Amino acid sequence: MTKNATISRRSILAGTAALGVGSLGFPAITRAQARTVKIGLVHPVTGFLAFNGQQCRAGALMAIEEINAAGGIKSMGGARFEALIGDAQSQVAVAVSETTKMAEAGANAFIGCFSSALGLAATQEAAKYNIPFLIDVGVSDNITARGLKNVFRFKAGHSVTVDKSVETLDGLNRSKGSPVKSAIIVHEESEFGTVTATRMAEKLPGVGIQVKEVIKHANPTRNFDNIALRIRQQRPDAVIISNYLNEYQLLCRTIKQQRVPVKALYSVLGGGFNIRFAREQAEVSQNVMDYNHWYNPRNPRALEFRRRVEAANLFCTFEVMLSYFCVKILHDALERAGTADKDPLINALASSTFSDHFMPYGPTRFVNGQNQGAQSVCIQALDRDMKVVFPAEYAEAQAVFPLPT
Repeated sequence: MTKNATISRRSILAGTAALGVGSLGFPAITRAQARTVKIGLVHPVTGFLAFNGQQCRAGALMAIEEINAAGGIKSMGGARFEALIGDAQSQVAVAVSETTKMAEAGANAFIGCFSSALGLAATQEAAKYNIPFLIDVGVSDNITARGLKNVFRFKAGHSVTVDKSVETLDGLNRSKGSPVKSAIIVHEESEFGTVTATRMAEKLPGVGIQVKEVIKHANPTRNFDNIALRIRQQRPDAVIISNYLNEYQLLCRTIKQQRVPVKALYSVLGGGFNIRFAREQAEVSQNVMDYNHWYNPRNPRALEFRRRVEAANLFCTFEVMLSYFCVKILHDALERAGTADKDPLINALASSTFSDHFMPYGPTRFVNGQNQGAQSVCIQALDRDMKVVFPAEYAEAQAVFPLPT
């Protein structure tokens, strides 16, 4: 591999995009001049979560390449990162087995896993080896509530995110005279969708929005005609969505094709709400809103990062950013610890005050592994792009709310 290796969609799929990348089957040759610090990347790059997992991997590899090109971990004599590439295949058992293989191959830290179910299992396995594990994407509160000292999450957890999403919807609604007075919640069947829907159903009546029904669907679901009919019959003002990529986009398409009259399509951590959706399905995505992780659009570094990602023929999604910054947080901890030994590295992560990011977050402060400074924003698909519309300090466009009839 040459010194000028760069990230691209093809290289992400091949798993050989960054300097020092190895695989469990074909380990990279260790450089004689400096030891390596091995990061196990546990993501679902095949299966129904493949797109999201590939995006996570892309972000992590971008950061690894940058750090290595800038001289590596200086407090460790210029040690380079080496990525151990794993495919969780969108299956819990495989995520566990990949974690085990990487631990036995000498992983010093892990980053993963996009899905809460995968992350819960993989972090538990890593805890057996006392290896630090940074969660890039995976929202379950249980990930950091089990008392595992090796687990750290940069983004916000489930309860905080859902509660803030309700506050945001309420703020938007009141600013327009409260046109949304009722909702139906549609969610996928795993912990992610179920916990989101349950908490939303508990919180929405407190802001004056009646929940007419909570509808669960299987993964995968290939037809939403019957669910769209149920929504039409009950005529809610809003449909609130919590599911993964394919089902998310299919549900939005079905609601719009069947002209189901709603005043808002609003999602929480929408698995299919991304720039690819906004560009490739412009009519379907137009005016759909999502409360999710995103960059601060008023930070010039964020816009430059997006340009770099898109120049590599990748989509700039929240998965790319969160994985990228997990590697940066790990790098910062290693610089301060001066070693990749497990206990000092875990202690350095626990005391992190990392702030060299362009998210709408404050400095990192982990309490029981959960970053207290993280928050999401409300984004809307507008004219083949995604724009922050709430809160005001990050907004770059006016929200289209309620939907035009």
